[in-house]
Parts: sequence; structure tokens; C-alpha cells
Amino acid sequence: MKVVTFGEIMLRLAPHGYYRFTQAHDYEATFGGGEANVAVSLANYGDEARFVTKLPTHEIGDSAVNDLRANGVDTDFITRGGERVGIYFLEKGASQRASNVIYDRAHSSIATAKPEDFDWDAIFTDADWFHFTGITPALGDNVAAICEEACKVAKAKGVRISCDLNYRKKLWSTKEASETMTKLAKYIDVLIANEEDSEKVFGIKSHATDVTAGSLNREGYIDVAKQLKEKFNFEYVAITLRESITANDNRWGAMVYVDQKPYFSKQYDIHIVDRVGGGDSFAGGLIYALMHGYEPQEAVDFAVAASCLKHSIEGDYNRVSVAEVTALAAGDGTGRVQR
Repeated sequence: MKVVTFGEIMLRLAPHGYYRFTQAHDYEATFGGGEANVAVSLANYGDEARFVTKLPTHEIGDSAVNDLRANGVDTDFITRGGERVGIYFLEKGASQRASNVIYDRAHSSIATAKPEDFDWDAIFTDADWFHFTGITPALGDNVAAICEEACKVAKAKGVRISCDLNYRKKLWSTKEASETMTKLAKYIDVLIANEEDSEKVFGIKSHATDVTAGSLNREGYIDVAKQLKEKFNFEYVAITLRESITANDNRWGAMVYVDQKPYFSKQYDIHIVDRVGGGDSFAGGLIYALMHGYEPQEAVDFAVAASCLKHSIEGDYNRVSVAEVTALAAGDGTGRVQR
């Protein structure tokens, strides 16, 4: 199976361990970004994963391309040009102190891209699936227009389309997000969201649920999924359910809603090594499962298990195999040494 993802890959700079920005004297450099993370997951699972973006022609751009290639991702349709690779700084939270992200991505190559930079007809040759996130159209009206053109071509070719809402308040307002994502929603077959994103982007919220209190209401999320389905006619609505106990400890699960029926995964108590990319690993797991014909319950269980494992891995990428995910989904979560 072949998947195309489109978005921005960034240079990630993070102090070692749990040092704060104001303490750090050196930073670890890696790469990551929503759609790139999904592509890496799917490449790890054995599918063909093609990541599309625009990167500068200098050595940092080369390094990003090489990093993707090293993880099995097809980079043949990455356009080269522009001035810079976007950067994000990550300060890991601990206990009651939240993680913090600072973006330095203005005027990156992808943010200044033009429609003629991408030949979507060629990009989608033999493709089965297209994935993007709400982060990508948030980079500018020009990128939102490129996203829409990609969706039009994908839809015309019979390619299934998924989107993770991924609202980022540091990139755009709720009004801007609502206007743009409502326009793109008509192309989307599988919507992935969480309780906050659905409210901030589409004004649809879960009643009787307080995300800051760490409590979840199952009926409330079924209602949210129904509203999203009725408003936009998505085939699948997936809602990730995170209960934040502290920055280090969460309960993690999800629901998939299809054919007027909800399917809830089991919940995992996770001790977090690295939270960034957790949602992307869920998206990658769900795409893999749906492409390969998993039933809804199997699909949500696979996706949540994949994301659970990602929380134990440093960096943006989920470096796990189908066998590892399947074993956890089947109940092997003891963490015993494999000998």
C-alpha cells in the first residue's frame, strides 16, 4: 500500500533530559513534524510512504531529506528551494511542570511554497491514501490553497484522505482555523481529533467533560463524533482520549465512530519518555489498520497501542514494528525483557 503525506519537517532542538531552556548549554538536534512522523510510522510497518514538502538546497535541508530516507521514506517529490528549515525548541515537562514548545518557523521553505512547486497528479500515482494535518494549512493562505489542490487531485483519483485537526494556537486563531478547515473538511474521509480540537476548530464540544480535570465522559464523545459525522459526512471519526495526571503520567485511549457505532479502545496508563509525536503515531497506526482491512475495534486497538509505545521513545518518530504493536494490543504490556 502507498501513502502520501504533505507538511513541514522541522529541525527539533531540545535541551538534554529535563533541563529548562534557561539552564541549557547545549541542545540535541533531530528532525520531526506531524506528517513526516506519520510517514515514518508507515514505512516502519512496511508500507510505501511518500513525504512531500519543500526544503532549502543547503546542507540542513539535505540532512532532513537524508533522515527521512534513512527511515525508509520516499523523498522523490520533495521540492527544493526557499531559504530555511523551520525550527522548534522543546523543553520537556516533568511532574506538574508542563512541556513547552517555541517555534522559529516563519518564512520556512514550505511556508513560502507556491502551487506550481508540486505536481500532484504525479505525486498521487498509484497512491492509496493521503494524509495531512491542520498544522499545514495554518502555515499560510498559500499553503492552505496547496492543501486544497492536493485534496482535489487525490479525491479525483479515488485516494482516501485523512486529516488530524492538530489545532495549534501559536500558528493561527480559532476563527482562521474554522474557516480553512471547514473548507477542507468536504474532502476528508477519516477525521482524527481530540476533545479540544473539535471545539476550537468546529465549535463542537463534549458536554460534561473538563479536559483540565482529567475526567472523560464516554457519552459526551459519542455525541461529538455524531455531530462531526452529521455536519461533514466523514466516514470515520477518531477521537483520542488523553487524561493528563501529570506531565509524566497519562491515561491514553481513543474512540473510533463509524456506521453510527462507537468503538472504544482499552486505556493504557503510560509513563512518558517523550510525548511529542504521540498523536501522529496514533494517526499512523489507524491509517495502517484501515488500509489493511482491520475491523473498527481492531483498528482503534492497534492505533492506540502504537501510540502508547511511541510515548516510550525519544524523538518525534515512532520506531516500532507491526509485531510489537500487535503484541501490545493483544495484551503483552508487562515490559519484560525479551530474551
